[in-house]
Amino acid sequence: MTTATDRSYFDPTTLDRIARLDLRARMVVEGFITGQHKSPYHGFAVEFATHREYAPGDEIKHIDWKVWSKTDRYYIKEYEEETNLRCTLVMDCSKSMAYGSENREGMSKFDYGATMAACLMHLLQQQQDAVGLVTFNNKIQLNLPTSCHPNHRKLLIHELEQTEPSDETDVSDVFLEIAQQVRRRGMVILISDLFVDLDTLRASFRQLQHRKQDVIVLHVMHDDELTFPFQENTLFKGLEVAAELHTEPRALRKSYLELVENFLQQVRKVTASCGFDHVLVNTKTPLDATLASFLAARQKAGRRVARGMNR
Repeated sequence: MTTATDRSYFDPTTLDRIARLDLRARMVVEGFITGQHKSPYHGFAVEFATHREYAPGDEIKHIDWKVWSKTDRYYIKEYEEETNLRCTLVMDCSKSMAYGSENREGMSKFDYGATMAACLMHLLQQQQDAVGLVTFNNKIQLNLPTSCHPNHRKLLIHELEQTEPSDETDVSDVFLEIAQQVRRRGMVILISDLFVDLDTLRASFRQLQHRKQDVIVLHVMHDDELTFPFQENTLFKGLEVAAELHTEPRALRKSYLELVENFLQQVRKVTASCGFDHVLVNTKTPLDATLASFLAARQKAGRRVARGMNR
């Protein structure tokens, strides 16, 4: 069980001082409560792969009798076990995700999201789940397929560590391309601030829904965006658009927070309409709490899979 003295392992401000992403993630995962991570797909399905000729010692129950009736030869059905999860991590690397990287305490949205992604890579591969990575802004920047090979996680984390936020966010073509490439049923974990047109987001989510992917949205927002703590006259600069606003923030705070709450409600409606799970993540939140929220969403997704297969 995690003790009070272990809390520094999960504190974003402390973790931000650790430059290496793999070390940062390993500290979080090793400090996390053990025994909570179980694959929601365990034992749920077996997928037919191919035939091979019967050999002495093969179990008779695996003989394909339909093939025998046509060929008068014995063939065994070979199956590919689907007890392990195939998970694609989709990481937003648009410019808005860089907020918090300069003159703010703790992690930027991107650093927090990347740390979460690296933590999930550790957790998933500890139980031989296959993990892949997609990074995007206004188009896909990197697309590494799923694999459970130990060296694959090192490659994913290395590539994530080399990524820097840039350009605008646009999911209109990105999700269609991802949906077309993720052909086999699995889980897609989207890590993003979701600063996109919500109608476009809904249409993009439908692409994954139609292919029966289970999707968990880790909606990363900086604490500043959620609480608007500014007091003195402040110059606000757009990260994805060339716009500036010099204003007295206390006069805007109430209206701003109402707009943010409306935005979050609309995002929740969009994700719920597709049957996806939405987890709001504050960059100030300790990493263990975010991992616990993810695991709760994953268990919920696993129950959906079980219900679907029992119909």
